[in-house]
Amino acid sequence: MRTTITLDDDVAAKLKAQVRKTGKPFKEVVNEALRNGLLAATKKTPADTRPVKINTRPLGLRPGLNYESFSELLEQVEGPFHR
Repeated sequence: MRTTITLDDDVAAKLKAQVRKTGKPFKEVVNEALRNGLLAATKKTPADTRPVKINTRPLGLRPGLNYESFSELLEQVEGPFHR
């Protein structure tokens, strides 16, 4: 399809630089840039996704025990001779 578009100066400069860099024709570079831009624009962003729901349940931990350190927990549960 043939169409006429007006490019901003900075966009035209970037396209021309890409033509020089890749050696591809201007038309091909423009089409690739448009495809990539449209693909990125249609991808879901984190705001478009549903929030994650986490179901929690009580672990049944006994009060008074230190669950931060495994070795301290063993000593509290099994006594000082647990090794």
